[in-house]
Amino acid sequence: MGVLPSQRLRGLIAEGGIAAAEPVLPAQVQPASLDLRLGRFAVRVRASFLAGEGRTVEERLGAFEMHRFRLDDGAVLEKGCVYLVPLMEELALPGGLEGVANAKSSTGRLDLLTRTICDGGTEFDHVPQGYRGPLWAEICPRSFSVLVRPGMRLNQLRLREGEARLSDEELRELQGRVPLVQGAEAAIDDGLAFSVDLKGPGRVGWRAKPHTGVIDLDRIGHYDPRAFWEEIVAEDERIILDPGAFYILMSREAVTIPPDHAAEMAPYLAMVGEFRVHYAGFFDPGFGHGTAGTGSREVLEVRCHEAPFALEHGQVVGRLLYERMAEVPDQLYGRGIASNYQGQGLKLAKHFAEVGA
Repeated sequence: MGVLPSQRLRGLIAEGGIAAAEPVLPAQVQPASLDLRLGRFAVRVRASFLAGEGRTVEERLGAFEMHRFRLDDGAVLEKGCVYLVPLMEELALPGGLEGVANAKSSTGRLDLLTRTICDGGTEFDHVPQGYRGPLWAEICPRSFSVLVRPGMRLNQLRLREGEARLSDEELRELQGRVPLVQGAEAAIDDGLAFSVDLKGPGRVGWRAKPHTGVIDLDRIGHYDPRAFWEEIVAEDERIILDPGAFYILMSREAVTIPPDHAAEMAPYLAMVGEFRVHYAGFFDPGFGHGTAGTGSREVLEVRCHEAPFALEHGQVVGRLLYERMAEVPDQLYGRGIASNYQGQGLKLAKHFAEVGA
């Protein structure tokens, strides 16, 4: 029982539980998840929607479709618009196995809202037990227009059997064996709470500029951050969040995900304030563990709502929900699999060049 590790995912691919018109690539298999690939066309829709019980995504498109276009030569998904793209992967899950999806880290750091939907689905990013059928990605660029092509991987799927999430009691027991937090006391209440780092000196975050160029998602380390972002400096360890603006901030705590566990980022409380910490979501086994030694910071994707909000250093903004793995993965997050964010600080998406402090 628990989250399927990399070796079990490969086994499921070999057995046909995960299939695709084009063979699944070894690089898609992560320690506790499978990267999902964009298909060959996109559909511009006038509104986000769910298929609903007993209905398929394709048949619901008739009420929402505006136009379809091919992605083969690259196509721009424009800021503020909503698109559906069929994913290359299809599922034929055994009974008892369910899926949960989320945007990949780099996707979230671009404020690129990406959610997975399926036939008969009544929730975003949830694949019911024993599901057999196609998957679609709903994509809504919020801050930057992006250039996409078939095969790009914007979201990922985690498969699990049975109850995987740790209770607070189990989480405290794990904290006693493997320190999960560096730089602060572990605050455990419906998960492991984390707070925001606004101490400075110097840059404590980035705010997306409202009018920028297009980002080609195939270009890594290519773009000058200052063409797309404004630096944020705190005053008295506090910043004022502007309504509608998107920020990249950093957690005060450095966290560790042991090899036999995974984790997911979740909001702390809906009423904590006039902002939301977006959660790109999955933390693989080995994040902040082993050679990193002292844990890794969490990058926070923050959007303010209707009113300006004063965010203070050390304010709790989210929580990590830890899950047990069904087995220890045969690969862990880190340099061995070219992970981009091990030992990270205040790091933008991998598409941007590094900048000094």
